[in-house]
Amino acid sequence: TAYFYPTPYCTLMEIQILRYDPVKHHNQLITIIKSEGKEWKDYLTSTYVKALDESITYVACVDGQVCGYSRSINDNDIFVWVVDLLIHKDFRGHAIGKRLMEAVRDEFPRLDVYVMSDVDDYYGKLGYPKEGSIFRVSSDE
Repeated sequence: TAYFYPTPYCTLMEIQILRYDPVKHHNQLITIIKSEGKEWKDYLTSTYVKALDESITYVACVDGQVCGYSRSINDNDIFVWVVDLLIHKDFRGHAIGKRLMEAVRDEFPRLDVYVMSDVDDYYGKLGYPKEGSIFRVSSDE
């Protein structure tokens, strides 16, 4: 079971942004995903675990404890797409998501980085301009 610090502690914390290591970070990351409830149930599959391993995945840590993550994909060095960004609710409001986004941008300084999002207001607050829309072409399920 992961332990999360109360919000007041967050103002004093030192945040580390690290590349995801499945051996070190997997269980803690899954705990964060589970804490989001049914909305994130599709992220608890073996297919998603494989995607984490094969993507550009970063974790944010405080005192060795994972408190958030981002998952991105490189589109053949044309663009980078951030497809997942999640910060545990106890750590929100402390620019951890922004730090994760900056890690992706810093790794790919010559490529445009785009975000697939259903929380547009968050990225707008970070100062990122909105470009276009995303539409889903559903499967037959």
